[in-house]
Amino acid sequence: MRDVDLGVHLEALGRAIGERERAHAEDLARARVRAEELHAEVESALQRFHAALEATGASQLRVEQGRVRIDDKHLRSVEFDLARGRHRAVVVVKSRGEVTLVGPFRAGKAEGPCRSFPIDDDEELAPALASFLGDFVEAAATP
Repeated sequence: MRDVDLGVHLEALGRAIGERERAHAEDLARARVRAEELHAEVESALQRFHAALEATGASQLRVEQGRVRIDDKHLRSVEFDLARGRHRAVVVVKSRGEVTLVGPFRAGKAEGPCRSFPIDDDEELAPALASFLGDFVEAAATP
């Protein structure tokens, strides 16, 4: 017979960790909303990019866009990624109020470069996002 009930143990841990993270829930929810907005904006732009590729017969250069999810490195951030072949780029929205554009970079290589912006600074973020996406698709489409 076991002295420890695994379910009871994990339930207690879940309560303790949940209580610790509760203070960050509102900021994380705000980050998720912003990430979903940016995801939709990028998705719309990629649809136009893909249509242009189709029209020119270069559909092999299509970019895959990942879903919004908890950041791979930071539990209090959300992210989505872009991929074409080995080329990657990541948009990270942090609960502390930042959007970080990571890449473009090649899978298996060091991530970077990174640029961060205040979460609600559309005036600075919009042109940076356009440049970021442009750099990514250029890198991903270069033999």
